[in-house]
Amino acid sequence: MNQIEAYVERILGESTPERPLWNIEKIKEGKINGWNYIDGCMMIALLNMYRITGQEKYYTFAEQFLDYYVFEDGSIRGFREEEYNLDNICEGRVLFDVYRLSGKEKYRRAMETVYGQLKRQPRTWEGSFWHKAIYPDQVWLDGLYMAQVFYCRYTGELEQGAGYEDIRRQFATVRKRMYDPETGLYRHGYDASGKAFWAGENGCSQNPWLRSLGWFSAALIDVWAEAEGPGGEELRRELETIAGELAKNLLPYIDQETGMLWQVPNQIGREGNYPETSGSAMVAYFYLKGARLGILEPGYSQVGRNIFESICRRYLTERNGELNLGGICLVAGLGPENNRRRDGTYEYYISEPVVENDAKGLAPFLMCYTELLLSEKEEQPQ
Repeated sequence: MNQIEAYVERILGESTPERPLWNIEKIKEGKINGWNYIDGCMMIALLNMYRITGQEKYYTFAEQFLDYYVFEDGSIRGFREEEYNLDNICEGRVLFDVYRLSGKEKYRRAMETVYGQLKRQPRTWEGSFWHKAIYPDQVWLDGLYMAQVFYCRYTGELEQGAGYEDIRRQFATVRKRMYDPETGLYRHGYDASGKAFWAGENGCSQNPWLRSLGWFSAALIDVWAEAEGPGGEELRRELETIAGELAKNLLPYIDQETGMLWQVPNQIGREGNYPETSGSAMVAYFYLKGARLGILEPGYSQVGRNIFESICRRYLTERNGELNLGGICLVAGLGPENNRRRDGTYEYYISEPVVENDAKGLAPFLMCYTELLLSEKEEQPQ
């Protein structure tokens, strides 16, 4: 077993559904764990590990983890639709695979529970999902990853692609409203009402934030991969256009010295700023998978590999004979109104804690790892 897989095995061995080692937020808060996107990211990564390596232990852990949260009637422990929180859609992606592999009807019912929220999710006047009920009229880049991959898979598999045009419009709106022509990047958030305290004249937050760009870039690739069959052509073309532009525009923000992207990506070297693991890993995944699928030019695969290897050199460290992945921003957001510290300024983004082994960094790191394993398999002579 190589070092990375031994590292994953240790993390899993020290985790339970009630207290997963990778969910640092819940551990720090001392709260009971519930259905959430952090665990969702880890389950996505573990199922990728299962598909690529064929090792049953990854699937077994994921299914047992989900079994704890999903009840026989399809209700989900800790899932509260009334929050209209797009983050809570993310983990729904894995229900399709676990249902297919296990045959347990409760997972199919749980898909309907998750989709029920999306059907009733509040929207902006332009038709984009609100990020959460507590963030009225707000679109965050994060939300494209959290909701649209599940949405695309559901509508493609169960509705003959009826929602593809809706998904296409929501990505197009982000490109129209949140793209910053000065940097070639995207702002973290957009308030369609312009009322949020952090919103500028154009409704956008002040700065790009690396992990939000990572969420967005990964969403472009993963939604494209799910938009199969009749009706998906326009959606795929929209995503390819946005992805091609973003792939090119991100290149100048890969720091030549560290090989990574920084927490506030257009402020490389500024005091307090730092190369950040989770967003860098997501961008690496975007390049690796995008090149493999032919959405991006083949040369971008090496760009992704270089970023991944740079993360390993800088932040994958050994302590007492065990690997740990550092350089992970714990959390960042915008508001709400009663939390004005989260104002989208440079000073805010660099003030958030930096941690080890959190799934927001570990999961995309493993997604890169499985992309590299897949590339190696494809390169081997048949």
